[in-house]
Amino acid sequence: MLLVGLVGSASAFDGNAEAGKAKSATCAACHGMDGNSPTDMYPKIAGQHAGYIFKQLKEFKLGAETGGKQGRNNAVMAGMVAALSEQDMKDLAAYFASQTMKPGSTPEDVVAKGEKLFRSGDKERGIAACIACHGPRGVGHSLAGFPKISFQHAAYIKTQLESFRAGTRSNDMNGMMRDVAKKLTDEDIEVLSKYVGGLH
Repeated sequence: MLLVGLVGSASAFDGNAEAGKAKSATCAACHGMDGNSPTDMYPKIAGQHAGYIFKQLKEFKLGAETGGKQGRNNAVMAGMVAALSEQDMKDLAAYFASQTMKPGSTPEDVVAKGEKLFRSGDKERGIAACIACHGPRGVGHSLAGFPKISFQHAAYIKTQLESFRAGTRSNDMNGMMRDVAKKLTDEDIEVLSKYVGGLH
């Protein structure tokens, strides 16, 4: 039954990248013209899975409509998505997914710790390995809805992990990210955030 849902959601995606490019001007201020955000507090969305981008846009809109009780609550994005139709969101998602994310880098001092946590987790503390959902190169899985996290800005990843840990971001499937993040220390979050930036 789960497989049917995944396949159904993937085949239902019909965004138009060219139409999305024409609609993307307002996104550029934060995310850059091609989705490579020049500011590390905003995510790079170039090359992100179209289905994931679409889901986030829908949930930002839901968050705005429900006063943050559902979806994803973000004051900046609430204003951005207010006038978007579902087709607009699909088109924008298709456009940004068709772009190429610029590589990031990983500071040498976090490679060993970051790799261990990313690849193996921490059995003693009950922390699942990031690789289980996001893959060995951090590219995620489009059908399962797991986002690409490699090359992402460290500051953005850090903020999201802290939000999942605090429960202020709660639009993760089955609470999986909240379960993992609540077991992470500040140091774990710092290390992982920097580690995935240069993950190839």
